[in-house]
Amino acid sequence: MTVRFSIAKKIFGLAVLLLSLNIIVAGLFLYHINMLQQEMQIIASRGIPLTKALENLDKYGMRRQLAFERWYYALASNDPNALRAKEARENYETYFEKLTTEYATVQKLINQSFPREHRQEQVNEIRTLLIQIDPVFTIISTHQREVIDLQLAGQPQRAGDLLEVIKDLQATVQKQWTQLQDRISALTRQAAEESPKRELWVKRLAFIITLSAMLLGLLLAAFITRRLVKPIHSLVTGLDHVEKGNLDVELPVVSKDEIGVLTQSFNFFIRELRSKEQIKKTFGKYIDPRILDQVILQPGAADSGRRVMTVSFADLVGFTGISEHLTPSRMVNLLNRHFSLQAQAVQQNLGVIDKFIGDALMAFWGPPFSAEENHARLACQAALAQLQALAALRDELPELTGLRNNLPPIDLRIGISTGEVIVGNIGAENARSYTVIGDTVNLGQRLEQANRIYGTEILLSEAASLAAGTDFVTREIDLVVPKDKMEPIRVFELLGLQGQVPETKLEIVRRFAPALVAYRSRQWDQAESLFHSCLEVFPQDGPSRLFLDRIRHLRTQPPEEHWQGIWYLETK
Repeated sequence: MTVRFSIAKKIFGLAVLLLSLNIIVAGLFLYHINMLQQEMQIIASRGIPLTKALENLDKYGMRRQLAFERWYYALASNDPNALRAKEARENYETYFEKLTTEYATVQKLINQSFPREHRQEQVNEIRTLLIQIDPVFTIISTHQREVIDLQLAGQPQRAGDLLEVIKDLQATVQKQWTQLQDRISALTRQAAEESPKRELWVKRLAFIITLSAMLLGLLLAAFITRRLVKPIHSLVTGLDHVEKGNLDVELPVVSKDEIGVLTQSFNFFIRELRSKEQIKKTFGKYIDPRILDQVILQPGAADSGRRVMTVSFADLVGFTGISEHLTPSRMVNLLNRHFSLQAQAVQQNLGVIDKFIGDALMAFWGPPFSAEENHARLACQAALAQLQALAALRDELPELTGLRNNLPPIDLRIGISTGEVIVGNIGAENARSYTVIGDTVNLGQRLEQANRIYGTEILLSEAASLAAGTDFVTREIDLVVPKDKMEPIRVFELLGLQGQVPETKLEIVRRFAPALVAYRSRQWDQAESLFHSCLEVFPQDGPSRLFLDRIRHLRTQPPEEHWQGIWYLETK
């Protein structure tokens, strides 16, 4: 689209218009304000010196009073200080002279600032207050000297009485002084408020110009709203719809400026998003959505390499027995429902579905899909949720299979391992998948298969158990060497979250641990007794039954001298 009238030109024209208006308004204001300033300067040049003189008069009076008090107390103390008394007397005399001079200045300024013909009544009130204050100042000065003389004459009692009189006089003077200041302030304020007709005319002119500018501004705002703001608002609304996931947005192009170009680009962008979203929906059925978002659609966001991650294998036990009674379509429906429930449990705990293998599911946890410090904990939470999903599947079996009676039992075996894996896009040049490989993956699969040996549901590697933390209840099951491996690993059974495991299982954990210690120490009788005690609590405990069988075998075929309780798994 070709831009005919750019926003820059529109804004520039508007700016020129507003600038011209501002120049005219500013010129008028400057002219009339200058005239007003000349008139107000007359008031200011008279009122400011008077105000300053009144401040000086008040200041000198306070300092004279302070010098008098210092003079008196220097003489009245138990240890009279002649030097301090002399210094205070000199300050008293100095400020007395300044006070007298400043008082005369105030009288003179009042006469100059406010001629007799100007507000005669207020001026007479001020002069009357000055006449009343003048003799009181004289009396106070006289009494102050009398107080000093009495103190020097050794008559402190009389000096103290006279001080009280001075205080009363000072209170009277202070009251009159406050009235004087109020009268002068009021007179000055009234004089300043008496603006000439020019001021009123300036105000009216300012009101008319301001009102005209407001009206013009409203007209311009309406124009801007119609030509600029409306399409921008439409864009904002469209973006809001997109943020909420609505991609069925198509905005009309109503202008030929940059906003029109932007609207056209927005529509193109939304069409591309719709196409991309359709691709994501299609591929999301075959690839974990987060792999699609962070790996395929953002190349380089998740680099290949070695990382510590947690891998889980979950196999549905008993599916073969059920499938013999099902049609192919029902068998597919059952598998799809099973995998949907399992995938939901994994993905709700930030796991990534790697692949479906027959009736088994492989998943992994780790950066960038989950935090580095809690991927093992999330895998354990997912495993417990997968068992709950299996319980939901059992309830749905009659509906899914069409079998109402004699349903074969189904169960779930889960193996979880934590360790270093190789992660990345692995495969042929034209057929790859984002997956994990390595010994940790193989160990997870073998732990899943080892559940069949021990009669357990969830087995963890030692690294996974340690990384999961203390939020879970686990019990050590065995020390084994997987097939084709040399180093033994400790295997743990995941029983549940702390506070959610039945007391029966907790009791088995407490009894099983010392039984395992006795077994590894070749104390067959004690180990056998302890494993039997576990069966007393839970007769179906698979690990206890297995170790009792082992003890019977080891009694007839004792292990080698340095045997440490390690058992070799013969199956992968």
